[in-house]
Amino acid sequence: MAFTHYLFAVPMDTSIHPKISIPPSFCSTESPSSLPFPSFSSPFPPLSKARNLSIFPRINRVGHKAKAEPRESEVNIEADAFSHFKHLLLPITDRNPYLSEGTRQAAATTAALAKKNGAEITVVVIDEKQKESLPEHETQLASVRWHLSESGFKEFKLLERLGEGSRPTAIIGEVADDLNLDLVVMIMEAIHSKHVDANLLAEFIPCPVLLLPL
Repeated sequence: MAFTHYLFAVPMDTSIHPKISIPPSFCSTESPSSLPFPSFSSPFPPLSKARNLSIFPRINRVGHKAKAEPRESEVNIEADAFSHFKHLLLPITDRNPYLSEGTRQAAATTAALAKKNGAEITVVVIDEKQKESLPEHETQLASVRWHLSESGFKEFKLLERLGEGSRPTAIIGEVADDLNLDLVVMIMEAIHSKHVDANLLAEFIPCPVLLLPL
């Protein structure tokens, strides 16, 4: 419902009000203290204390108490989840026997995080083809071992998930869930090349994922 506001000008009849004349004696340039008025003391406190007479002090205090304080325990839990990794997963989905530049970067990053947190590393090599159809598969595994060894990791778990069809996204989620992993380190190249579906990964993965740029 719409409302319209109208303004009315109401004339005032001044003839019904008696005119008051002020004697000239009251028009003085003297200061108020020198005028002949009786002195009296005010029953009200000075204006400087007026702030203490507010009728809202309790409301202000209640509003102040209503402010939510940050829960330190919740903040610490979230911080621990992103700083204390004990088991990391490095998925490898490309077929380069000597590893692509992105995969090398992911291996170096995984090793650096594991060394910093004293964590374990699990590498899972994923390919939709069977091992017999990958003549350079052993060369690829040797490259993985060499790059992690160069980063200071000679002991790590190596898994091979071969010949299971085009489902690397589901495999990564299954491995992360089965091993109760804390972090998955991947390269954006795996998503851009359509090897991994980012939308499905968000559904399957039970832990944080670190995506490294190209």
